[in-house]
Amino acid sequence: MDSGSYEREKKRWYEETYLDSQERDVDFNTVSGDPVDPLYGPSDIEGLDYFKDLGFPGEYPYTRGIRGNMYRGRLWTMRQFSGFGTAEETNKRYKFLLASGQTGLSVAFDMPTIMGRDSDDPLSEGEVGRCGVAIDTVVDMQTLFEGIPLDRVTTSMTTNAPACVLLAFYLVTGERQGVSFKQMGGTIQNDILKEYIAQKSWIFPPRPSLRIITDIMEFCSREVPRWNTISISGYHIREAGSTAAQELAFTIADGITYVQAGIDAGLDVDDFAPRLSFFFNAHIDFFEEIAKYRAARRMWAKIMKERFKAKKKESLLLRFHTQTAGCSLTAQQPENNIVRTAVEGLAAVLGGTQSLHTNSMDEVLALPTEKAVEIALRTQQILAYETGVTNTIDPLAGSYYVEYLTNRIEKEAWDYIEEIEQQGGVLKAIENGYFQREIADAAYRYQMEVEKGRRVVVGVNRFKRENEKIEIEILKIDPAVEKKQIEKLRKVKEERNSTEVERALRELKRRAEGSENLMPAILDCARAHATIGEIIGELKAVFGEYREKPIF
Repeated sequence: MDSGSYEREKKRWYEETYLDSQERDVDFNTVSGDPVDPLYGPSDIEGLDYFKDLGFPGEYPYTRGIRGNMYRGRLWTMRQFSGFGTAEETNKRYKFLLASGQTGLSVAFDMPTIMGRDSDDPLSEGEVGRCGVAIDTVVDMQTLFEGIPLDRVTTSMTTNAPACVLLAFYLVTGERQGVSFKQMGGTIQNDILKEYIAQKSWIFPPRPSLRIITDIMEFCSREVPRWNTISISGYHIREAGSTAAQELAFTIADGITYVQAGIDAGLDVDDFAPRLSFFFNAHIDFFEEIAKYRAARRMWAKIMKERFKAKKKESLLLRFHTQTAGCSLTAQQPENNIVRTAVEGLAAVLGGTQSLHTNSMDEVLALPTEKAVEIALRTQQILAYETGVTNTIDPLAGSYYVEYLTNRIEKEAWDYIEEIEQQGGVLKAIENGYFQREIADAAYRYQMEVEKGRRVVVGVNRFKRENEKIEIEILKIDPAVEKKQIEKLRKVKEERNSTEVERALRELKRRAEGSENLMPAILDCARAHATIGEIIGELKAVFGEYREKPIF
């Protein structure tokens, strides 16, 4: 059927059949606010070239997946973001998760660690071990992974500004287990640009932060070849309120900036690009999310091949971790979050993720309990082993709606990237507040839809319970954790060789003032038992601290 015939028949159907039915008083829009037509057909994907735009799985442009056999060969890595209190407590949770069938570890750090401060810092008071695990020195990292061989698991660490320090702690921990750097695999998020855009946990200004990142990229390309040096993150951009297209565009734009920074630092793109990975949100709009992941693969492959002239196939592959949307969870009727997470996890799998974290039902209230995190892990296992969705590759390919959405989201993302580049690139757009304004506008629109009842959130603005009481178990962190951690830190400081610490810190500052790679010096600081606060303090003395300009 040619498109003209289809359009004529569609018009007839619409007038004779569709309009004869009563339509609900609903805004038929995606979560991002884009209108959805009642029906999609051939004319909506006119011009789609299978070989040019889709291709086969494992072949350019990788729209249908980066591996030739996808989940028929290997399932995604099942991770649960975990960390609370002390390293001893979190170590027990890790062993529980591994025994329950989890296949990779993912570390959540507390706020002082995220900000590069020691537990005994006055600004850390009341936050130690609260939203993640407290890590002050390599001794804590050794305790965190006690009894867990680091050549047999991959570990993802959600850390950005102090990523260089925590990576050093992890590598020295493996070293002390007898594991070589070349045997260790994992990921550090290390995506500082999205901190300035959305999450706001920065330390240094953007330009020295990029210097640290390129040092990590260069060091790991030589010494830790299985390590993903940046997990370029759209997750937090989406959690801040962006649309799907904004999440994709801003993430890809950050990725372009990192690749260019590596090239400008003298690195060969094919030496470091294969170890870049991505981190996306899985929101509640099922088809929009699947389309976003498919568009992301296609965009990145084109950028790496055409813009950066990468030659290795591995440099073209957009490998990504997914986490279900924390912002979609509700405190009201928290058991409903199990269903939301299952739908979001299914979208990530149908979109071809390589790694998945499913949120626990109670995460909107507190750090997850053991029962809640087990349900979240079982959700992934049911998707993998019971639903049949892993039997075939990219099963929604060819759907008029999914292909239309994939094309539309990609076009919107390219438009955003062009606008960012017209402003002078990501750093300029951060400085002038472009990202913050765009995300704020999208978040405001969504919130107004909820408050006006045009967007239904079950249990919040419809199907509510009167006088609801939350009756699920909540994980509470004992205040004694902070005292215990500070005492442990004091003991490490007393027992270490202070002369070695001072020597290592002096060498780090000397390198920071020059242009030598920082990682060897940071590793020596870790080996000497310097604290995260001391190491970051030396870098602050050279690089300064970032202060965001107010945006109105």
